[in-house]
Amino acid sequence: MENIHITMKGTPGAVFSAHWRITQDGQTIEHIEEHGTVPTEYSFTGSAIEGTVKLLSDNQRLEVDIQKGGNRSRSSTQGTGGTLTVGVR
Repeated sequence: MENIHITMKGTPGAVFSAHWRITQDGQTIEHIEEHGTVPTEYSFTGSAIEGTVKLLSDNQRLEVDIQKGGNRSRSSTQGTGGTLTVGVR
């Protein structure tokens, strides 16, 4: 199991929802954030993570950066309803 670090940035104050699925010892743990705001960070411990992030704010930008060991996933979206599916194994 490794540390998984997520950084959410973009337009300050942008609102998003996120549904994270973290794999820990063969089990899936879920973390749901219904109204998060940028900037924010999350840290989890696990062997993998998958997430769906939806931008809820209009005319704003959202960037998601996930790091686990040497693996990294970075995605961004702009505009209401923009949805990202991200993950690291």
